[in-house]
Amino acid sequence: MKTFRTVSQFLFIFLCIAVPYFNTLKAQTVYVAPTLPSIPAKTFNIQHYGAVGDNATDNTKAIQGAIDAAVNAGGGEVVVPVGVYLCGPLRFASNLNLHIDSAAILKMLPMDKYPGGTKEGIAFISGSKLHDVVISGKGTIDGQGSPWWPYAKTQGVRRPRMIALNTCERVLIEQVRLMNSPMFHIAIGGKNVDVTVRDVIIRAPASTDPVNPSHNTDACDVSGTNILIQHCDVSVGDDNFTCAGGTSNVLITGCTYGNGHGVSIGSPTRGGVSNFTVENCTFTNTDCGIRIKSDRDRGGILQNITYRNLRMTNVGIPILIYATYMAKERQYRDLQKITPEIAETYPSAPVTELTPTYRNITFENITATAAKGKRAGLIWGLPEAPISNVLFQNVNIIADNPFGIFFANDVKLLNCKIMTNWGKNRLALTHTTMTIDGKK
Repeated sequence: MKTFRTVSQFLFIFLCIAVPYFNTLKAQTVYVAPTLPSIPAKTFNIQHYGAVGDNATDNTKAIQGAIDAAVNAGGGEVVVPVGVYLCGPLRFASNLNLHIDSAAILKMLPMDKYPGGTKEGIAFISGSKLHDVVISGKGTIDGQGSPWWPYAKTQGVRRPRMIALNTCERVLIEQVRLMNSPMFHIAIGGKNVDVTVRDVIIRAPASTDPVNPSHNTDACDVSGTNILIQHCDVSVGDDNFTCAGGTSNVLITGCTYGNGHGVSIGSPTRGGVSNFTVENCTFTNTDCGIRIKSDRDRGGILQNITYRNLRMTNVGIPILIYATYMAKERQYRDLQKITPEIAETYPSAPVTELTPTYRNITFENITATAAKGKRAGLIWGLPEAPISNVLFQNVNIIADNPFGIFFANDVKLLNCKIMTNWGKNRLALTHTTMTIDGKK
């Protein structure tokens, strides 16, 4: 009997220690790096196919000719040498590396000469169901997007994306500078496998720029499986990164973010997002730092998501997670002003396969300052689908207005300092269960 009591006591103590510990690890996942492309060692200089880098000649036919020659030879490297090359839409291919030399600029034809104009929105570099695809070099792709941006809210207008790939395997975009796309800079959608974007610089004016605002100029939209975004330097007019549902095994690391809407997930999340990690990144003047957005007509299960070792300065809202993206009522639209009283009036709905479900989310080693007059953060679940198992560990935020957590279960703050006008770790709560340093 004595032995039984001793073992029972041991198990009790072990479970008291181990269960909370392992719960904190739920969002930590093992990341598998994507496989890189393999490109044949053959080169095709676009000048040998008639391209002229004089910033005046339309080189579409010549550059496509170099690509086609590479395809006919089984693949290789298509080289854009020194010069400024105007060009229209290009059809990409498998086993191909478009290499832009450091003193080269590949420039999209201006809007008034671009094929399809504002009616068709033909992507500049496009391909579907390809494998072993590379865009490399230290040169520049210039979208000349300024004339396109005022059409962002014009019904029926379609603007070109700069790089648009769909359902590809082994994709690498590295070292290039992408600037002023008419719409998204990198759009890799569908069921992609093994995508790497590293050491890329992406620039467009902020959407709030008083002189030349750019709209919907997302920097890097990548969905699929096995994704690495590494050491990129981004400042644009919309999402700095985003992915859609059907995405898993993602690592975003060592990136620098300026203007933009932050590192996002959604809004379409049907098919789910899992094993998603953002680490060792900085955010300066972004509208949001971390953002997850979806709604009842486009949701899925988002789980095992980790944000760690992040530094944010003067951001509009450091952490924003919500499932009311399409809410039309004015009181639900201004996320800086959502209070517990307003959140409580949001109507419930039946749970369906498209209900956004967020769980197992970790925030660790994060330091942030919000812009003047802004809130520290917002985590807002649905009445029928509360956000669950959220861990804040070593999170320090300074903001004027409080962090709101609405409709969430099992939220833990460990060694955190969220300082607002309400005081330290004084949060705006409703329909939330939480502990702070082990105390409810």
